[in-house]
Amino acid sequence: MTEAPEAHLLIIDDDERIRGLLQKFLVRNGFWVSAARDAAHARRLLAGLDFDLIVTDVMMPGEDGISLTRSLRETLTTPILLLTAKGETEDRIRGLEAGADDYLAKPFEPKELLLRINAILRRIPTTTEDQSPKSLTLGDKTYDIERGELWCGEELVRLTATENQLMKIFSATPAEPVSRTSLVEQLGRDQGQAQERAVDVQITRLRRKLEMDPKQPRYLQTVRGAGYMLAPD
Repeated sequence: MTEAPEAHLLIIDDDERIRGLLQKFLVRNGFWVSAARDAAHARRLLAGLDFDLIVTDVMMPGEDGISLTRSLRETLTTPILLLTAKGETEDRIRGLEAGADDYLAKPFEPKELLLRINAILRRIPTTTEDQSPKSLTLGDKTYDIERGELWCGEELVRLTATENQLMKIFSATPAEPVSRTSLVEQLGRDQGQAQERAVDVQITRLRRKLEMDPKQPRYLQTVRGAGYMLAPD
């Protein structure tokens, strides 16, 4: 049974049989599920409904899953899981660079998809009423640890669920390096060099939102031989 029975998922796949099987499986596991046959159909659903997670196939006629992800990331922080028949590392990295939170290569076991979905949903920040707000100052930006929000003045900077989880990991031990292996583990990913490269991609994306010059990071630093470190003011 899913850990988030009220979560609303959007499944996007042009294969009617696969789309139907995924929808039935996820509904049986307690999710509320909507399905779209292509990117255009998905956009119409997204215009009128809020979703907790989007699961999209990459290879679709017309606008593919990676292009759709890149476009949605301009306005949405909703977690996105890519389903791809391509197992090569570079193809997966392209998906992460476009803004996906995770990927799953076909063919896959339905139980693995369920585990990935629950892992992503656990990264979504929740507020804790009995704690006083805590924040970190990063130049002209402020990260509210309790709310999981990054602000630039009075403007909210959109963070994906994975980016926010990274911020929470770094905020727990500011000014102390966190190894790539530890980040992979805390993000709930499988161990391996490919996953460490995926973390590097997520760090690069996060730096674009934190730094004045992402190529010369001041706040999210690389510590040679030790990993990455958040260095607030």
